[in-house]
Amino acid sequence: MNLFPLFLDLHDKAVLVIGAGLVAERKIELLSQAGARITVLAPEACAAVRARAQAGQITWHAKAFDPAWLDAVWIVVAATPDPDVNQAVAAAAAARRIWCNVVDDAALSSAQVPAIVDRSPVTVAISSGGAAPIIARRLRERLEALTEPAIGPLATLAQRHRRAIRAAYPDLGARRRFYEELLDGPVMAALRRNRPERAERLLNEALQDQPAVRPGRVLLVGAGPGDAGLLTLRGLRALNEADVILYDRLVSMDVLALARRDAQRILVGKAPGGDHENTQQRIHALLVQHARQGRCVVRLKGGDPLIYGRGGEELEHLRAHGIAYEVVPGITAALACAAYAGIPLTHRDHASTLVLEAAHHKQGAQRNECAAAGRSTRVYYMGVKELPTLSRDLIAQGLKHTTPCALIENGSRTNQRVLHGNLDDIATAAQQQAITSPALLIVGAVAALGRQLSWFGETIASEHRVEAEICPELEVMAA
Repeated sequence: MNLFPLFLDLHDKAVLVIGAGLVAERKIELLSQAGARITVLAPEACAAVRARAQAGQITWHAKAFDPAWLDAVWIVVAATPDPDVNQAVAAAAAARRIWCNVVDDAALSSAQVPAIVDRSPVTVAISSGGAAPIIARRLRERLEALTEPAIGPLATLAQRHRRAIRAAYPDLGARRRFYEELLDGPVMAALRRNRPERAERLLNEALQDQPAVRPGRVLLVGAGPGDAGLLTLRGLRALNEADVILYDRLVSMDVLALARRDAQRILVGKAPGGDHENTQQRIHALLVQHARQGRCVVRLKGGDPLIYGRGGEELEHLRAHGIAYEVVPGITAALACAAYAGIPLTHRDHASTLVLEAAHHKQGAQRNECAAAGRSTRVYYMGVKELPTLSRDLIAQGLKHTTPCALIENGSRTNQRVLHGNLDDIATAAQQQAITSPALLIVGAVAALGRQLSWFGETIASEHRVEAEICPELEVMAA
């Protein structure tokens, strides 16, 4: 963050405004709403500022700026058309360690006034750090539409009954769920219909008629391949319901940042070459332990939770121990990475079937054989380490050594790279380009389409040409 977001309590605190034009009037209005004691310094004042002074709302002194006026104030706003005066105000404030806002001059400001969505006592503030105020204003417009007016009265009601709520629900998790029910239940519905007395009566009834202690549960949530924008809305809600989050190594920090700040986060990812069985048993134990304590546990897995993770085993363990669970699907890596690489996994001209497979297998398992002919796309998960063996196996099964391949590293993330090659050279090219996990391999004619249709991240091509016999119209693209 370039700026630290902070809300100031200015009620009955001295604030100085330098300037008394229309720009200054807008700042005076905001400061007045916060209950500040406002002094204005300016040789001349616009009609609105004069009216405020005459009404006793502010104190106006028809004087030029003098640094001595800063000695008794908490914050100063410079809103004059004279850059020299604004600079002098900023310098004097900095010397006294007083926060200073210079209107429309982020470089001189030690404090900035954000765009505001006011649902008092709920306030949403948006800042672009002075880089693009119009973006902050546009975001405010959108949030104005999303933040319903009844939020303010609900917050006021909850504040009035805060002690009673804390006494009725001493457990933090239970209290949080009570507040969620206020938002989603009949109390909020009454406020939407402008019936505050009914809303208060319903809240009191809810406090007197407490439900039994809610049992814990587990939400198995797919985090997607990395881009936080690909997290589903249900997945986002789950992250905000969580008391505990058990997350994998491949879950992006951007996704984790969307979770409740007070949720306990536990990394349970399996490192390459580690003891995966013992790690999985620890995950099973943690899921049961926290759920039995009445907590909402989110098991957050990269991609989709039931595709090439061990989500199925975790569900079996939960069912065997009588733990309630829910599955929230996520966008699996095959779909997302292919899309971000511009590769259609199926195509009328080239591929009508799709096979998803893990590049490595449980000990003793055999790799599925694929026919040499056929209109098929094969996608291999967790394949970087297995690339040399995988390529040899597929060629031995009958695929041509010139079959197009695409190896997608960090798919959908800002550091995505896509390496294009053929089945016989992709392993060598991956080593030369230092491709590392997480990466996903796409094998088949459609892989070559990504050379032309790529739209996101870096694209790298090996030295070999793609196989024109598999996809004749790719001759031009390969050349």
